[in-house]
Amino acid sequence: MKKIKLLLGAAILAIIILAYFNYPKLNLISGYASKNMASNVFIADRDLVDVTLNDHEMTLINLSDCTVSENDKSAIATVFGLMPRTAVYKEGLGAVLTNNEFSKHNFNSVPHRTIIKNSLPFPFGNNGIKDTILDNVDYDKLAVAFSNAFKDSLQKTRSLLVVHKNEIIGEQYIRGFTKDTPILGWSMTKSVLATLYGILEYQGKMNMDFKPFSNEIQMKGLKSNITINHLLRMESGLAWDEDYFKISDVSRMLFLASDMTVAQRNNEIIAAPTEIWNYSSGTTNLLSGILREQFNTHQEYLDFPYQELIDKIGMNSMLLETDLVGNYVLSSYGWATTRDWAKFGLLYLNNGNWNGERLFSDSWVSYISKPTLNSNGTYGAHFWLNADGKYPDISKELYSVNGFQGQRIFIIPSKELVVVRTGLEEQTDEQFNTLLKEIIASIR
Repeated sequence: MKKIKLLLGAAILAIIILAYFNYPKLNLISGYASKNMASNVFIADRDLVDVTLNDHEMTLINLSDCTVSENDKSAIATVFGLMPRTAVYKEGLGAVLTNNEFSKHNFNSVPHRTIIKNSLPFPFGNNGIKDTILDNVDYDKLAVAFSNAFKDSLQKTRSLLVVHKNEIIGEQYIRGFTKDTPILGWSMTKSVLATLYGILEYQGKMNMDFKPFSNEIQMKGLKSNITINHLLRMESGLAWDEDYFKISDVSRMLFLASDMTVAQRNNEIIAAPTEIWNYSSGTTNLLSGILREQFNTHQEYLDFPYQELIDKIGMNSMLLETDLVGNYVLSSYGWATTRDWAKFGLLYLNNGNWNGERLFSDSWVSYISKPTLNSNGTYGAHFWLNADGKYPDISKELYSVNGFQGQRIFIIPSKELVVVRTGLEEQTDEQFNTLLKEIIASIR
């Protein structure tokens, strides 16, 4: 009996210890679930059950339980009834996680949108697509590539779109998704942030050698030497832990912070700029905060991405979500339809020229696709590269826009090709290599 009591006591102690160390994680789980649910329901017009059975069927997140209120456009999530978190949706700003500072948030300022209407087909308008057949495309081979991309349910591909010579030559969606369904790009949004800096540079308002901390007394020393270039290349030397499966820099920022621009700013510097490469969502949101500082008013900051990029190229479906203090969360929270994500890729394929209007310098593509020191040829300036040949059957000129769970925009200039893939499961380099190889094989 004494032995049984000892074992029982040890078991109870183990449960208490386990609960003590894991209870804080419930905040992150319910935070992710409520935020993701609110965004999917109110931005993408999806159903709670569909999101629960698909998007939330992942480790830890599947422990959450969500409810949605259409009246106040909110979602609440708990884990076993514990740690409730609420996310509220506001038209024009997206969904935001609430906390004890939520009442301070000003929802009155929203971006001004300019939706340009014309009779042009994709990509320079939204009046359908061209009903033409390109002589150099083997559509039967292309159909095989699409079939292979969707045949394995474990791949969880949601949409695939191929653009060649500015024309859509292939497009497919799973049930429940259409050309009009906005899809979360996750870290694809980082490349949107970089593009905003490219636009500012072209307009003569920003230099990549600008040192944003040079005038801050508390940031003397190595921090004062950090440039915009260092930040765009993730080589600032600032400490950062990009681990989504524990309480880390990135999870605290996305699911606990009111102001997501300060997490990276306040971190210590652990190496001189350019000495190390360290992928950091905090760096992107720091850049979003620095971007905000370039404008006299919050309204100008909110309007800038739409006026100078998004609405200008007809990405009418795109929505950039903000944090509690009104900063764009450009590390992670950009939504757009598959066609509009393709337009973003085409802007780069066309070297910044959009139907006769230049948005960024003709040298910008060379800048963002130049390999960053210590990234082993995989990263440029907020864009991913194939310079190391990780896709061995694809030209090393390829560069891409990457996001969590296999969101991709591949840009292959020599083939005049943009490929957009969205889904719920990260693909291996081998899988992406095969997909691209099959698509390219269909183009003569």
